[in-house]
Amino acid sequence: MSHFTKVVLFTDVDGRAKFREESIALARGTPQARLTALFASGGYQLRQSPVGFRSHFHCTTTPQWVFILGGQMEIGLQDGSSRVFAPGQHFYSIDLLPQGALFDPAVHGHWSRQLGDEPLSTLFLRG
Repeated sequence: MSHFTKVVLFTDVDGRAKFREESIALARGTPQARLTALFASGGYQLRQSPVGFRSHFHCTTTPQWVFILGGQMEIGLQDGSSRVFAPGQHFYSIDLLPQGALFDPAVHGHWSRQLGDEPLSTLFLRG
């Protein structure tokens, strides 16, 4: 059976954002077009960020898939690591502020930025 690799940006038990990968079975469809089960969604937004865009540290407010449509997006974590996503790549963002916590930009969240000379185009699909 084939699988789809889901890249997940999440909040770990220490309150810090991290990446992990999960495998989703492609157990439906045909050998020529393998499918996952059907997932519910809660709407989508398209965004374009200009050359030079960079956010401050923040948490995701709603679990959502982020698909890179054009340009490149870098996601930076509190530990100094980062990951770059190019067109056709994705991640599932569940980097939520821990329940009862007050946002601390030295502990919580991630930052994002546009890389290169092409504006960043993304699709946010609420999960």
